[in-house]
Amino acid sequence: MTRSSNTTQAQIIQAADDLFYGEGIRSASMDAIAERAGVTKRTLYYHFRSKDDLIAAYLQARDEPTLSRYEVWLDATAGTLAEQIAGVFQRLARVATSAKWKGCGFHRAAAELAGSPGHPALKIASAHKKKFESWLRGHITAEGLDNAALRARQVMIVLDGAVAQMLIHRDTSYVRAAGQIAAGLLTNRA
Repeated sequence: MTRSSNTTQAQIIQAADDLFYGEGIRSASMDAIAERAGVTKRTLYYHFRSKDDLIAAYLQARDEPTLSRYEVWLDATAGTLAEQIAGVFQRLARVATSAKWKGCGFHRAAAELAGSPGHPALKIASAHKKKFESWLRGHITAEGLDNAALRARQVMIVLDGAVAQMLIHRDTSYVRAAGQIAAGLLTNRA
């Protein structure tokens, strides 16, 4: 692809991100995405054969930025890993108060596409969550804690549950309570 083609593709993915995250995958039409990206529908379909391909590209584009955001949040908190993880939950609680926050794009996509088990976006969402869990496991292992894989999975469950509760209740106390649980999972050595 040429630089211009890459730029056009990036514009389309950004427009899809805005609409898929803001309105939902099923609600956002290809017409609306093309209009938002400032391209014709023909150009959109030149870059993405189908809406399913665009959904997959949208999630793929969210993967690294999401992991990087959590890494920055972790690094911004001093102390033990338990204290850093508690800090991550505090940051999430602050971000979740924004009217623009709509939860985890990977969760939302999986929920909307639950009736399509072979959808490529579900594979991308699963890979992202596994990568995130692996990232946690690496930090837990580096901290010298036993059962790093199990602890990472437990922290993931607590984090994902906190996001779901925040979406339902719009109450940051759920995220803060989840941060205490996650930190507790990382304070015991055995």
